[in-house]
Amino acid sequence: MSYCEHAGGCVANAMVTICKTHGPDTRLDEIRRFLDDDHVHMALIVGADGQLLTTIERADLSETIPGSIRACHLGTIARRVISPHRSLEYAMAALKSGRRRRLAVIDDSGRLLGLLCLKRHGDGFCSDEGVRHRAAETESATA
Repeated sequence: MSYCEHAGGCVANAMVTICKTHGPDTRLDEIRRFLDDDHVHMALIVGADGQLLTTIERADLSETIPGSIRACHLGTIARRVISPHRSLEYAMAALKSGRRRRLAVIDDSGRLLGLLCLKRHGDGFCSDEGVRHRAAETESATA
């Protein structure tokens, strides 16, 4: 029986596939601006081949680090990634133990597949539909 067949479901069925990513040449100043949005919890730095190079959270940033540095030299993937085949029960435990709301979903070769996003109140996970809806709201508010 695969993880996805368990009663609680699996990460692959709950992850967001509409992910904002940044390339390896992205500078820290851009990541700081990206993380200014309180809905954003993690920046994903991805190579041209789709490999997840690193993840960056606010806690990784220090005011002493120059904004011109390439962001791919910061952050980590340790304890911030999960397999799409893991159970949601396992994912929730990992999120809680790490005191975070995001996990990057990667395949066995390290390619980024999506992002598991725990909702603010911890009562479920964000969806692609929700991401599209928020983007449309943001766009109409700035128009």
